[in-house]
Amino acid sequence: MNKFGVTAAALLLPVMAQAQEIQIEMLEIEPLKYETLDIPLGDVKSESVVAATVGKGALLRGLDKLTGQVADFELDNGYSVKFGTLRVDMAQCRHPSENPNGDAFAFISVYEDQGTGANVFQGWMVASSPALSALDHARYDVWVLRCTGLAQADAESTSEGDGNE
Repeated sequence: MNKFGVTAAALLLPVMAQAQEIQIEMLEIEPLKYETLDIPLGDVKSESVVAATVGKGALLRGLDKLTGQVADFELDNGYSVKFGTLRVDMAQCRHPSENPNGDAFAFISVYEDQGTGANVFQGWMVASSPALSALDHARYDVWVLRCTGLAQADAESTSEGDGNE
C-alpha cells in the first residue's frame, strides 16, 4: 500500500503543476487614496538631485515560477490587479522629469490569497534594479518595467505650444 501511494503521487505531480493557469483580473473598486510621502530624510549629501514626475500608472511584469508563464499588466495609480493567488496594489509610479522613458520606480503592495491573506511585499521597486527591493514569494515574481501615461501627454502639450503642423 505504501508503494502504491508513492507511485500515485509521482504520476499526479506533473498533472497538478499544469492544471493551474495564471488569471489576471482587474478589480472594479474605488482607487486607493494615498497621502504624499513627506518623510524627512535628514542630512543627505548628494552630488545631484533629479526631479521626479508622477506617472499615470505602471507597466508591471509577473512570472509564475512553477509554469514559466509571463504576464504583463498595466496598472493605474491607486488600483489593484489579481495575479494568480496574489493581489497587487499600485500606489504611485514616478520617473525622472527630464526623461519620461527613464528609470521608473513604483510603490506597490502585494497581498497573498488575492487580498485576504498576509502582506508579502510593500515598498518601492526600481525598474533598473529589480533585485534591489524584490518580492520574495515561493511561486510568483512581480517587477516594474516602466511608468505609463505621461510620455504621450507631454508630447501632446508640446506639439500644441509649438504651433507647427
